[in-house]
Parts: sequence; C-alpha cells; structure tokens
Amino acid sequence: MKKIDYEIYKKTLLLAVPIMIQNGITNAVGLVDNLMVGSLGTEAMTAVSISGQLIFVFNLALFGALSGPGIFGAQYFGKGDIEGVKNVFRIKLWAAIAIGIIGILVFLNFDGFLIGRYMTGNAEGIDAVLTMNYAKTYLHIMLIGFPLNCITQVYATSLRETNESLSPMVAGVISVVADVVFNYLLIYGKFGFPRLGVSGAAYATVIARLAEFVVLIVWTHIAAKKRVFVKGLYKTLLVPKKIIWPIFKKSLPILVNEFLWAGAIAAMTQCYSVRGLNVIAGLNISNAICNLLNVVFIALGHAVGIIIGQMLGAGELDRAKKSSVSLMWFSAFLCAFLTVILIILAPIFPNAYETSSDVKAYARTFITVTAIFFPLQGFLNSLYFTLRSGGKTLITFVFDSMFSWVVGVGTAFVLSHFTNLSIVGIYIAVQLTDIIKVTIGYIMIKKGIWMSNIVNEY
Repeated sequence: MKKIDYEIYKKTLLLAVPIMIQNGITNAVGLVDNLMVGSLGTEAMTAVSISGQLIFVFNLALFGALSGPGIFGAQYFGKGDIEGVKNVFRIKLWAAIAIGIIGILVFLNFDGFLIGRYMTGNAEGIDAVLTMNYAKTYLHIMLIGFPLNCITQVYATSLRETNESLSPMVAGVISVVADVVFNYLLIYGKFGFPRLGVSGAAYATVIARLAEFVVLIVWTHIAAKKRVFVKGLYKTLLVPKKIIWPIFKKSLPILVNEFLWAGAIAAMTQCYSVRGLNVIAGLNISNAICNLLNVVFIALGHAVGIIIGQMLGAGELDRAKKSSVSLMWFSAFLCAFLTVILIILAPIFPNAYETSSDVKAYARTFITVTAIFFPLQGFLNSLYFTLRSGGKTLITFVFDSMFSWVVGVGTAFVLSHFTNLSIVGIYIAVQLTDIIKVTIGYIMIKKGIWMSNIVNEY
C-alpha cells in the first residue's frame, strides 16, 4: 500500500510541477503587472482589478467548456484509445471558438453595465469616472487576445491529458517573459516605445498571448511523433455522432458550473465593494500575492483529476478510490507550508504599492485570512477534481457552483447589506462556509458514488 502511495505522489508531482511552474511564472508576471499598474495610482489599479474579475469569469467559462471533454480525453488516453483523444480535441476546438465569440460579444455590448456593478460603494479618495474609463479601455484591448487564448488552451489541456505538461510550461514561460518586457516598455514608454499606462499593460498581455500561441502550436506539430494525438488531427473537424451526445451531456454541467462559480466569486467581490472601492483595491493587492502561491493547489488539483481519470479509464476503480483520499490529504499538507509563507509576507507586501494606508491595511488583513484557509482550499480543490474525474458532472455542479451561490454569495450579500459586521468579518464568514462543502464532498468521496468508467461504450 505504501509503495503505491509513493508512486502516486511521484506521478502527481511530475505532472503538477510543470503546471505549477507555468502558472506560477504567469502569476508572478501578473504580480509584476499589478505593481507596475499600481504605480500609476489607485484608480488604475482598481480599474484593472475590476476588468480582471470580468475576464476571470470568461476564463473559467472557457476552462469549463474544455474540462468536460477533458474528462473523456484523460480516460480515452488511459484506455489507449488515441482516436478517442483526437475526437475530444476536435470537440474542444469547437467549444473554445463558441465561448470566445460569446465572450467578445458580451464584453463589447455590456462593458459599462458589468464594470458599474463593482462601483456601487463609496469612492472616497478615488475618481470613479477615471476608474470606469480605465477599466473599459483595458477590457476592450484584452479582447484582442481572447481568440489566441482559446486555441492555446485547447492544445495545452489536450497535451496535459496525455501526460505532456512540459511544452505548455515552456510556452507559458516565453509568454511571461514577453509580458514583463512589453509591460515595462509600454506602460512607462521606455526605449522609444509610447507611454500608454493602463493601455500598455493590456497590449503587453495580448503580445504575450500571441507568443504563447505561436510557440505551443508550432512546437506541438513539429514534435508530432511524440504527441500521439497530433498525427492526422486536422484530416477532419467532424466528430462521430455516437460520442457527441455523451460528451455534451457530461460537459454541459461543468461548463455551467465553472461559469456560475466564477460568477459567484465576482458576485462576492461585488458584495464586498458595497463597503467601498478601497476594499476592492485591498483585495486586488491581496489577490496579487495569494494567486502567486495558490498555483500549488490548483496544479495539484489538475494533476489529481487527470491521474484518477486515467485510472478509471483503465478500470482500476479500487486504486482510484484509495489514491484519491491520499492525494487530497497530500495537497492539504503541501498547502500548509504556503500558509506560513503568506503570513510572513502579509505585513510586508502591501508596502510595495503607492496607495493609501487604508488600502494597505485591508490588504494585510485579507492576505492573512486567505493564508489561514490555504490548507482547506488545497484539500477542497483536489476533492473537486476527483469528483469530476468520474464523469459525475451533475454532482459537481450542485456541489460547487450551486453551493457557492446559495451559501457563499448568500452569506456575503446578507452580511454586507443587512448587518454592520466589518468587511473583514464578512470575508472570514464567507471563507468558513467552505468547511461545509469539504464535509459534504468528503462523504461523497468515501462512499464512491463518483467512480465510473465513461469511455468503455464509446
């Protein structure tokens, strides 16, 4: 038993570490972006934070659209069915195109309304009109990179589902370097480049998306012999009818779930904003550093979902059940180290920003609270991907997004609108609701109701 556990831990880390590195570097660049934009003033920082929340919802919708088919991709690969992997790729390509078009249309037509939802609180010391203009400008430029990101994610997720996480990592690193360089050049107008401020930050991200797109797609097709699903991939974009409905039926709840979950996070942030734009600025600083470290449990969750999915596809149900529990505790254990790091950084990091003392105080508190809940989030993230790996997507829909809206958003809304509880108290109360979710999810894992091989008949 111990030998199997150690093998699983090793395999999980081999798959997760490149994802951690890629996402970690990407988030490190996000941190640098945040600091650079923060030097332009609180309005610029708040505007980019608000636009970032909206783009976050889009990215989660894209993630959800690709994750449903990805369950089949991992199980097909575990089964050794390469043609099945190719068909999953084609389905993901169509899904990504559809999500990209919808996202662009929504943000072009409803930008003012969506941004305005975050500006309902008092704006003491902050120019609300300037913040709105910055946010619109940033969002519109970022839309240029949406199609590139959609196609890139189709390739990256398919490669990971076939145990190849190195090339997405390298492409991500190159993207990050491009982002840092062009942020510096375009935000501040260095070496003959125009000084574009907030617009420069957005253009730099678009350039970085282009670099990632080119590197990943070219590398994947040059090394086609090593990428088992690439040969003959584009001979057709049609998918056999017999697998379209099963994949769609499993995928739709995940797409809706990720979209609603991201919407729930955005709604919670909107509830917090009722207590003032300074709160949003403080959250932005907190998220900048916390997101740098939460790549650990996010990557572990992805790896756990892929590995457990491959076991299920290979018919190793008992092994999948035992390994899932071990890996959840393993994730929580690793995240405990992150708690210590964040608590140490909490009183130091906000001082890097040119903003008010109130914003810095909020940021320090939010960082500390988030740090305390990191082990819980690590456990919960692996738990979620385990439930999803068996294809029981309706269960994960109820477990994740429904819970977040009913309990998480409900708690934030009631406490922010109908009580005098401090914003810190509200934030802690919302984090505590995840204990209920973990308890329910753990019971489902132990009962094994999530386990199934969904590719045998297709």
